[in-house]
Parts: sequence; C-alpha cells; structure tokens
Amino acid sequence: MTVLLLVLVLLLLVGWLGLRIKPRPFPPFPPNTTGRRTIPLPEGLPVPVERFYQQLYGDTVPVIESAVVTGRATLRVSGVTLPARFRFTHEVGQAYRHYIETTFFGLPLMKINENFLGGKGRMELPFGISEGAQIDQGANLALWAEAIWFPALWITDPRVRWEAIDEETALLVVPFGEDEQNFVVRFSPDTGMLQLMESMRYKDAAGGAKILWLNRASEWTSISGSKVPAVGAVTWFDEGTPWALFRLEDVVYNVDVEEYIQATGP
Repeated sequence: MTVLLLVLVLLLLVGWLGLRIKPRPFPPFPPNTTGRRTIPLPEGLPVPVERFYQQLYGDTVPVIESAVVTGRATLRVSGVTLPARFRFTHEVGQAYRHYIETTFFGLPLMKINENFLGGKGRMELPFGISEGAQIDQGANLALWAEAIWFPALWITDPRVRWEAIDEETALLVVPFGEDEQNFVVRFSPDTGMLQLMESMRYKDAAGGAKILWLNRASEWTSISGSKVPAVGAVTWFDEGTPWALFRLEDVVYNVDVEEYIQATGP
C-alpha cells in the first residue's frame, strides 16, 4: 500500500511539473517592410470610443488588412489547465485561422485547428470536427473580438459602427453575413483604455441557448509600433472564471496571408 501511494504521489508530481513547463514560442512571422496607409480619425464617435482611439493612434488611424498574432496561453480543458502556444492569422474583418498547441513538458499534447473562411466556421479538434450555424455565429464574433489586437479595424471598416451608451460604455455593431452582431464594450474610467467586450454566443454546435461571452483586455503595451493588450482573458459567464488566457508576444500587420490562412499547423 505504501509503495502504491508513493507511485501515485510521484505520478501526480510528474504531472504537476509537466504542466508548469511553458512551450517554446513559435518562430517570428516575417514582418511587413512597407509603410502603413492611414485615414483621419472620424468625427462624431461616442465619447469613450474617441478617447480610446486618441490614446492609441492620435488623429490618424492605420489601415490594417491582415495580421498574424503569436503568443503563449493557458487553456482549461475538462477541468485541467494546460500550457499552450498559439498563432492566429487574420484577413481582417473577413476570415481567420487559429492554430493552438497544448503541451506537456513543453512538447505538443493536443493540436487545434480552427478557421472561419467564406463565412463558415470549422473547429478541428483531436476528438472531432464541429461545424454548423451555431459554430458560424461564434466564429464571426471571434473574428471581430480578436480585432482587439488591431482595433483600427473597428474604425476603418465601413460595415462597422459605434453607438453611444454612456461615458464609459459603447455598443459595437459588426456585420454577420446579411445580419449584424453586437458587443457591449466597456472602457476604463481611469485610463480610457478598452477593458471588456460582452456578447451573446453559442458555446458549441449542440444547440441550447446563447451564453454571455466575455473578452477582457489588460496590460496594454507597444508591439510592432502599435499599442495592444498583452493579455486577453476569455470567459463563459456560466463558468465564472476565464477558461483561456492569451499572452501576446508578437503581432505583424499587412503581410501576405493569402495561402497561409488556408493551411493547417504553425
């Protein structure tokens, strides 16, 4: 019995150690070597929105057409928090590809390929593939929520509009095929920076009601000449705590992703 208990303790210790080792970062994606095009910051924006963009860009907003976002993360899967690394590729406002590797002792454990192409979402997981209308609805919300790493899109895309709520809150309206989706966006009363995006999203393809989906941005920093949140926390309201924490390490803009966004893997 003592030997069995010792073996169990050793296995638990090995498991604990394996989940504490971070994966190596993905290699940097080649940067864009050309300059950025800009447009003037529009007039008539809601008060907290204008304050936010003035802090990010001043009076001119860059036009961003593509982005490759790279970093490391922790993901809670079936109650276990796993270290991970990720690379998200965007044709901004149009399509994306997510590649995520969870790891154990820094080695790949589970590979996740997700994409949203042509208005259709597809989640390719080790235990199956999810597709359908409810996946499409959630994927479109992800497309626009991840623009927190290139928020100029919410100004430069003519299909997007901001509506006033109060001094610290605004409504972000984005396209979804022939329809629209909404985010309630909350800004810090102290810093003016975006703190939280709230929307109603389907959790999976299995049916049921939409659930409040929360995206929190924090630790704003400068990367590639742009001010971006270094940490993004994603929470389902019914779970109460973030199931994913994404820590940004690199982002490049206006690079050629035409073929890369169709691929799989890193």
